[in-house]
Amino acid sequence: MSKTVTEKILSDHLVGGEMKQGGEIALRIDQTLTQDATGTMAYLEFEAIGIPRVKTELSVCYVDHNLVQSDFKNADDHRFLQSVARKFGLYFSPPGNGISHQVHLERFGIPGKTLLGSDSHTPTGGGLGMLAMGAGGLDVAMAMAGKPFYLIMPRVYGIRLIGKLQPWVSARDVLLEVLRRLSVKGGVGYIMEYFGPGVAELSVTDRATITNFGAELGATTSVFPSDENTRSFLASQGREDQWRELVADEGASYDEILELDMSTLEPLIACPSSPDNVVPVREVAGKPVAQVLVGSCTNSSIRDLTVVARALETREVSRDLSFEINPGSRQVLENITAQGDLLTLIHAGARVHQSGCMGCIGMGQAPPTEGISLRTFPRNFPGRSGTAGDKVYLCSPEVAVASAVKGVITDPRDLGEYPVFTMPAKVLPGDERIESPWPEDNTVEIVRGPNIAPFPDFESLPDTWSGRIVMKVADNITTDHIMPAGAKILPLRSNIPAISEYVFHQINQKFAHEMQEAVLDGNYGLVVGGENYGQGSSREHAALAPRYLGVQVKLVKSFARIHKANLINFGILPLTFADPDDYDRVDQEAAVVIPGIREALLSGAEKVTVEVNGVPIEAVIDLSTRHREILAAGGLLNWARK
Repeated sequence: MSKTVTEKILSDHLVGGEMKQGGEIALRIDQTLTQDATGTMAYLEFEAIGIPRVKTELSVCYVDHNLVQSDFKNADDHRFLQSVARKFGLYFSPPGNGISHQVHLERFGIPGKTLLGSDSHTPTGGGLGMLAMGAGGLDVAMAMAGKPFYLIMPRVYGIRLIGKLQPWVSARDVLLEVLRRLSVKGGVGYIMEYFGPGVAELSVTDRATITNFGAELGATTSVFPSDENTRSFLASQGREDQWRELVADEGASYDEILELDMSTLEPLIACPSSPDNVVPVREVAGKPVAQVLVGSCTNSSIRDLTVVARALETREVSRDLSFEINPGSRQVLENITAQGDLLTLIHAGARVHQSGCMGCIGMGQAPPTEGISLRTFPRNFPGRSGTAGDKVYLCSPEVAVASAVKGVITDPRDLGEYPVFTMPAKVLPGDERIESPWPEDNTVEIVRGPNIAPFPDFESLPDTWSGRIVMKVADNITTDHIMPAGAKILPLRSNIPAISEYVFHQINQKFAHEMQEAVLDGNYGLVVGGENYGQGSSREHAALAPRYLGVQVKLVKSFARIHKANLINFGILPLTFADPDDYDRVDQEAAVVIPGIREALLSGAEKVTVEVNGVPIEAVIDLSTRHREILAAGGLLNWARK
């Protein structure tokens, strides 16, 4: 039978279940990556499992998020992560070496392999022909321990590309158009697979931009074939021996197909405050801009910074804005320096920062009050930038540089002739500071700073659950709403009691205090939500911290994939309304009882009655047998220990 690229990789790595839609499958994971915002907790969880050394083919520990060292916390955690890598046999990419996804694409990604990362933008590896998926840190810890990764068998959404991008239109615009058509919920339950004659027109870095940004569709992941362009990229990295051809068979079928003629695209932009709020740049052109940032895991490659530099060879940026560059990796920085493009950027007025996530995760680079910020980043959720009421637009490097020159949002075609440049056939690797795995040595001491708190224990699920509705929220609530990022909060990621003080901080700054009082009164928490609850970052703290406060049930219209998995991992029961109209019939502060919930879970019941102020409401239990056992045990670690 003809197979898609997705089906080929899945079948090669299947170790449990059947590849039937809706059923749970188990996959062998070849590689893992962590970053420091989620990785610190992942390694505490790995320690709790009790495995002496990672069992994957390759695992890498990156430090790329929490780079601002305003006190001891981040610096201590960087030392913790390096010592963990040395003890357990991981590669270690230190602060300033680059963003995990960009570095992994350059130095470690291999076509046809599976990659699991504790970051929602891990699908970047799909640009290289990998099946690369984001997950919570505990799932990644289990993969490092040699355990399979479980997921519901996704459908495959075929994106057929035809035509060729026009000057000043780039790969970023391809995914902006897909988001415009499908929305941030359009990929839920799917793997997005790109095929068709237009694929040959895209380089690996173009493809990686699309697969990275594709996380905003809510998709499980996105994947491109591995072809001659893939071979050329790996050859430029000195890794051609790791190439293999991997393309869909003739006649392979997809569950859905969207055809996109790239030659018809024009420069696009996502307006505040959602990645799918997409319009042509010309519709918002002329708005004054206060800040322009080029970087993040979406658009910080050699190609991206080269086109920006070449556009600035005879120009300078407006003095009315701040124009900032975040190189994606040490390799990118070394190569644009060797090409002479770094000097061009500096002369034009750019502020060049270290290689890392920086403003994308709210680690500095906050925009001014009421000022428009243009970013080549993947997310513009409200307040994520660090400035309340922010006005963040998402765009391509081409739109960014044109707007930086003009001082207003600008269609880059207004700059005239598109700069001509050719990517080097051989790049400087830029991997000098990556530390290879140390030989096994039980004498290696793990360095622990005072901010690293013990992992909390959680009780198992009771026979009957009772509590109250402690929060009711609308559609598309992000993990940033639940557990904010930023320079103030992220350094607390290894201290669950401390970081829990900020749960739902953007919605109700007193939430943690109110939950503590509720638990003292014997009332555990239930959160009610709308569609696509928990979209965005994979950060498991958005499940772990609420669980620590006493939130034990979430009842919503629908869940984002990674967040639902994280809820299960930490013993929070994820239920969905059988009748979505019941959402309007429940109110915050209502008393809730769920009789016989433990028996319903373990017996395989598909629905359960939730009594809200004595009124029965039906809720759906959409869980595998394994998930039910995990929830009954009170979480994945409890279940694994048994």
